[in-house]
Amino acid sequence: MGVETNEGLSRMYEVSVPAADIQKRLDERIEEIRPQMNLKGFRPGKVPASHVKKMFGKSIMGEVVQALVEETSQKAIADAEVRPAGQPEMEMESDMEAVLEGKADLAYKMHVDIMPEFEPTDIKKLKVTKPVAEISDEEIEERLGQIAESNQQYDKRAKTAKARDKDAVVMDFVGKTDGEAFEGGAAENHTLVLGSGSFIPGFEDQLVGAKAGDELEVNVTFPEDYQADHLAGKEAVFEVKVHEVRAPKTPEVDEDFAKGLGLESLDKLKEIVTQQIQSEFDGASRAKAKRALLDLLDEKHDFDLPPKMVDQEFDQIWQQLQTEMDAGRTAEEDKDKSEDELKEEYRKIAERRVRLGLVLAEIGREAEITIAENEVQQALINEARNFPGQERQVIEFFQQNPNAMAQLRAPIYEDKVVDHIMDVAKVEEKTVSKDELLKEDEE
Repeated sequence: MGVETNEGLSRMYEVSVPAADIQKRLDERIEEIRPQMNLKGFRPGKVPASHVKKMFGKSIMGEVVQALVEETSQKAIADAEVRPAGQPEMEMESDMEAVLEGKADLAYKMHVDIMPEFEPTDIKKLKVTKPVAEISDEEIEERLGQIAESNQQYDKRAKTAKARDKDAVVMDFVGKTDGEAFEGGAAENHTLVLGSGSFIPGFEDQLVGAKAGDELEVNVTFPEDYQADHLAGKEAVFEVKVHEVRAPKTPEVDEDFAKGLGLESLDKLKEIVTQQIQSEFDGASRAKAKRALLDLLDEKHDFDLPPKMVDQEFDQIWQQLQTEMDAGRTAEEDKDKSEDELKEEYRKIAERRVRLGLVLAEIGREAEITIAENEVQQALINEARNFPGQERQVIEFFQQNPNAMAQLRAPIYEDKVVDHIMDVAKVEEKTVSKDELLKEDEE
């Protein structure tokens, strides 16, 4: 290892390997693989080293040089007794063609950011407020009402009753373009809920006021982006015969309703609903306590950050922000800010994330927190389920991409460290209203 350059948390090491050492390593590698070689004109395993070098020397030398770079870079870091913050960057100084031909020393510069030295705060002394909310009877009744509405029933109206918005209409219909019926445009005894938006725009509006026995024509125009290309943008006429008009009726939440959902009793339904609400409250409570904890940890730590880690985090945030802005989803508070103002603001966010990541990692290291393989596998399965029909491809992608797997592990590790801190710190529960608990925090 040569000259070392120190600039904050950035390090640069000059590393060189004499050509003679590289040649020696090449000869050793040739002797290692020669017994397994089988070339035409030679007995198996008896190919002369000189012939192997002549035929394959350059490619074997490439393998040797790559191994030497990895070996010497790791030794340089170990000798310097530093912890790297990310992968080192290599800057070759040698003429690699000459190195591969055995005519030059291998020389390169290694740039690496190192982990900052800091003492994590004593987590036993941390005081965190955890908001909690009680589940009211009104909350349970409201949730039961929502379930009832989602299982709405329909009662037959009188023959003279005219269809209204939200009513269900039972009908036959035949769709035609240019006077000819088109494929997929006809049905019998079809039930359509008016206002559901399940038919072509304008269709349902023209059935409002219809009654049982009516025969009418519905004129519509297919959207330009309609999935069937031969119908996109075309005008159509639907000949409709109405059989029944049915009024919506929200079922009463009772024993029969619960049994209709496949449960043994109304009490069981209420128990399940209560568990669901409690799960939502617990999730919101933990999220708010975690946010308060992270704010506290951020306040209590101030140390230099590895510049490349900050740059990478900022680039990721900025790219995501640009995507959102390009899609017209710019946050209201960002609309009047200049690019320089936004960059300054989001760089501070990147710095906070890196700082907190390092603090949590150090606390986790001291507590010897690890991630079990089954936890990673479960996270991978959960991720794959977000892409129905492509589960195998998603799993293979993660298995073949170490960076993607690292991103999958990171939130698991963070949550385990946060849970550990919560177990050790002084956590005080504070009762709040449901609205206050579920209110989203401003970034």
